[in-house]
Amino acid sequence: MNQPVSSEENPFQAMQARLDLAAARLGLEPNVIAILRTCEREITISMPVVMDDGSVNVFEGYRVQHSTSRGPAKGGIRYAPNVNRDEVRALAAWMTWKCAVVNVPFGGGKGGVICDPFKLSKGELERVTRRYVSGIMDLLGPDRDVPAPDMGTDGQVMAWFMDTYSMHQRSYLPAVVTGKPISLGGSLGRIEATGRGVMLVTREALKHLGMKAKDCTAAVQGAGNVGMISALQLATLGVKIVAISDMHGGIHNPKGLDLEAVKAHLQKHKRLDGFEGASKISNGDLLELPVDILVPAATENVITSRNAGNIKAKIITEGANGPCTANADKILDQKGIFVIPDILANAGGVTVSYFEWVQDRQMFFWTQEEVEQRMERIMVDSFASVVDMARRFQVSNRIAAYMLGVNRVAETTRQRGIYA
Repeated sequence: MNQPVSSEENPFQAMQARLDLAAARLGLEPNVIAILRTCEREITISMPVVMDDGSVNVFEGYRVQHSTSRGPAKGGIRYAPNVNRDEVRALAAWMTWKCAVVNVPFGGGKGGVICDPFKLSKGELERVTRRYVSGIMDLLGPDRDVPAPDMGTDGQVMAWFMDTYSMHQRSYLPAVVTGKPISLGGSLGRIEATGRGVMLVTREALKHLGMKAKDCTAAVQGAGNVGMISALQLATLGVKIVAISDMHGGIHNPKGLDLEAVKAHLQKHKRLDGFEGASKISNGDLLELPVDILVPAATENVITSRNAGNIKAKIITEGANGPCTANADKILDQKGIFVIPDILANAGGVTVSYFEWVQDRQMFFWTQEEVEQRMERIMVDSFASVVDMARRFQVSNRIAAYMLGVNRVAETTRQRGIYA
């Protein structure tokens, strides 16, 4: 069993530290703070799965619901070797604040399975998924808990997820998960949503700071769905993407990368190694490049107290969840870096997940243009609300975003009261 991380890099402790700062500025009553600092529901399951060679491997899985005060729990399913309970708790809480920041009627949840999905065959991946769904079945439902893809999972995994749940319920229930294939009730624009949201809030930040996109350079850590689409979307504004990386390392060209060529290379080789027309760069060095915009879009805890002082970007747009530690926040604030926090920056994904859920409930589907227009309005309005909160209370964008989200959850918590 993975042990909880006890350090600066414990994501749940980082979430609680930021929550405490926001709560203090809001003047929240201690009873409400006590409720918001803890998770409502947690389940850990052991999952025996028959592997292709006939052996049995017992996997461990988690599902955490941080809050259902504002609606069904909402949050992705992560398949990774380093998944642990505190990470899942933190991700669930971040989903609570994220949904509240963009004001969609969901609470926060998250799930994970300790495995390396890249070492599993398709059949093994399907069996792991179906066993996981059956193990957390009692928590799930379109009005209870609505999972989605995350690191190591995709639309196919969500298709197996939806099918398993529907088979047990003896009913076709596509709204139990989002991020599904279009043919199974997925939404147009969902795949691009998180990266497009990163672009939209970065665009608004450039306007706010009086910077011109065509004069800016950017580095993106992460070349998966969020990172690559963020890079492609930023390029549509005129931003020059000079570096991008995957888990194996990155590539750098100060004159700008040919992103279509990078994308084609990735599709063919599954990694950035060997891409011609750029030099190699480590993930750590990429973060410290002298660029205008830095997009950490890979995983949590990549900017810490150890390297925050070396960050040279003017804007950090957090495409990943929790890429900066709480200790790093203080250093970045002192340097005057404009940080667009994860619970705002990558909320385009959950916003369009909400749209998918609504469409599935109605069985009436929107055009991609309708999806993008609705999402843009929400992201732009939410950015303005966070910046206004930061100005009024003289706090960082991160604490302002927490204040905005936490205040909305606190209000519903008070109104609903405590059932006893």
